[in-house]
Amino acid sequence: MHILITGANGFVGATLVQRLLGSPEALPGWTRLTLLDLGFDTPCHDPRVRALAGSLDDPRLLADALETPVDIAFHLASVPGGLAERDYGLGRRVNLDATLALLEGLKGQARPARVVFASTIAVYGSPLLQPVDDHTPLRPQLSYATQKIMGELLVEDFSRRGWVDGISLRLPGIVARPPQPSGLLSAFMSEMFWKLKAGEPFVCPVSPAAQAWWMSAARCVDNLLHAARLPAEALRPRRVFALPVLHLSMAQLIDGLCARFGESRRAQVSYAPDAHLEANFGRYPPLRAEAAEALGLRHDGSLEALIANTLPRTIDVLPL
Repeated sequence: MHILITGANGFVGATLVQRLLGSPEALPGWTRLTLLDLGFDTPCHDPRVRALAGSLDDPRLLADALETPVDIAFHLASVPGGLAERDYGLGRRVNLDATLALLEGLKGQARPARVVFASTIAVYGSPLLQPVDDHTPLRPQLSYATQKIMGELLVEDFSRRGWVDGISLRLPGIVARPPQPSGLLSAFMSEMFWKLKAGEPFVCPVSPAAQAWWMSAARCVDNLLHAARLPAEALRPRRVFALPVLHLSMAQLIDGLCARFGESRRAQVSYAPDAHLEANFGRYPPLRAEAAEALGLRHDGSLEALIANTLPRTIDVLPL
């Protein structure tokens, strides 16, 4: 079985690669893993793994990645929201043009590949209608979100024609991304985890009452793998799913992190709400993801599990 992962050196992509290498039973029977990204932090010496460095919008790179027929393609590569808004051309080339090129490259296979496409909750726009469910209209406010909707439609159309066997998952805020520039407007949601774990000051750019949708990278990978294993007949009624999420306020997250790392962490937190960020990342209503739940897709289960799944398994600071 040949697995292709685009965006394999990104936060979610690298977590997925680590899972496949560390727990091969996650997708039994795979024999070849092709990784595609702009570059890779560390080399992989596993003979089953081939890492291709370059941009997804390079036709030669994509042709090289697809030289061997692909059984499962995890399409995770994207230019994130903030960067795609600043550089429309780059966002369009990677988020839309390269998605179409990937699907075109897969459509000639004798056996359709399962394509797991990472879409985004940004497709719902803001302010969000209440509640958000499987029938909520899409009102994108960013080019990134519009490009992702187009990607969903392409996956659906290519699947309708029998060229691929695709599923699109609308990912929520996935935490906790490494503390480095990411181009994501929601980066503060991950920064909070690292700052409080380290006992460093954290200036929260939304209010304590701000509510968002949360999922750990570990649970996100669980869902990606589950989507890859679903039987084709399960996807014929629909192919686009909002994932189940935990609906939590910033105050709840901070309470949970203080319970984990010590009440003294609370004094390190201050608030300087930004109206734009509050409007886009602090007013999330409950999300009813009934179609995804019916397929076995899941959220982390609880605030405590979210924190445990998110942060590395190191010796924690005991609560004071």
